[in-house]
Order: sequence, then structure tokens, then C-alpha cells
Amino acid sequence: MDHGSSSGGSNASPLPFNHIQQHQDVQSQRVLANVRERQRTQSLNEAFSALRKIIPTLPSDKLSKIQTLKLAARYIDFLYQVLRTDDETMGDSTGGGNMGGNSSFLANECLSYAFSVWRMEGAWNSSQADLSS
Repeated sequence: MDHGSSSGGSNASPLPFNHIQQHQDVQSQRVLANVRERQRTQSLNEAFSALRKIIPTLPSDKLSKIQTLKLAARYIDFLYQVLRTDDETMGDSTGGGNMGGNSSFLANECLSYAFSVWRMEGAWNSSQADLSS
């Protein structure tokens, strides 16, 4: 009752080689996928870092990615309201002001401060609403 045969041994030889080759292919695909994922993550982190530099923040802020996105949306809304209010105030008349480098810096600082105040008022108002409900 010999279950082995001489022809069975010769057929078994290529199978381990194919299996090894497939394993190496899968490993190299995995390595490449890991490299692409690290590059994607690094690119995303760099984009969030750039966004955090643009958005005015408080010194105590240590923002997660979702907090950064939410704050950016609030900042865009704030800027929209500032522009809309400015348009309503100015009407069709145009001021002949020339925004130089110092004026631009000052305007940015004023906007940053105003946004921080607006943001804190929003936090205060929402915390008061939470307390009253």
C-alpha cells in the first residue's frame, strides 16, 4: 500500500517554486503599497500643517485634524461675513486706499484678533445654551 509514486515527486517540485514566487510578489506589492501610504500620509500631514499656519488660533490650541477642518470652515464663514458686512457698509463707493505691506500685515492681525474674539463668543454662547438646556 505504497501511496507515493515516483511521478508525484516530480510534479510537486514546481509548486513550491511558484508558491515562493507568489509570496515574493505579494511582499513586494505590500512594500510598494506601504511606501505609497506613507507618502500619502506625509502629504496630508503637510497640508494640515500649512492650514494650521493660515488659521488664526489661540495659544492654547492643539488641534486635531477634524478640529482644524471645523475651525477652517468657521474661519471661512467669518471672513465671508466680514466681506459681506464691508460690502454693505461701503455700498458702491470705493475707497482709494492702497494696501501696502504694513497695512496688509495690520489688516491680517486685526482679522486674526477679530476671529479669535468671534470664536470665543461662539464658544461662550454655545456653552451658555448647553447650560440652559
